[in-house]
Amino acid sequence: QVQLVESGGGLVQAGGSLRLSCAASGRTFSSYVMGWFRQVPGKEREFVAAINWSGSGTNYADSVKGRFTISRDNAKNTVYLQMNSLKPEDTSVYCCAAGRWGMGTMRPDYWGQGTQVTVSS
Repeated sequence: QVQLVESGGGLVQAGGSLRLSCAASGRTFSSYVMGWFRQVPGKEREFVAAINWSGSGTNYADSVKGRFTISRDNAKNTVYLQMNSLKPEDTSVYCCAAGRWGMGTMRPDYWGQGTQVTVSS
């Protein structure tokens, strides 16, 4: 069992930056692919980024590529999402996930409750 708690969301102006953190419980954190997803009310959950167990491999949605960076610190059981050059369309609830990689996408087994990111124009 893995429990995930996100932090770092908030209100920021367009062009600004935020850094999200996701703290995980459990001794098997380093064995999971970790990722971030986002969702706005009335829309489907959208994949944002994922990182493999060692941190050597990452994957991003086209909409955030070049602006967002995912990283992890296995010693701290924490995964991060550095978000730069934020746009109003990045406004969403961002959720951390732990899972596997399969068939070209991340397949979450565990979810955090999410943190709100609001980007004003």
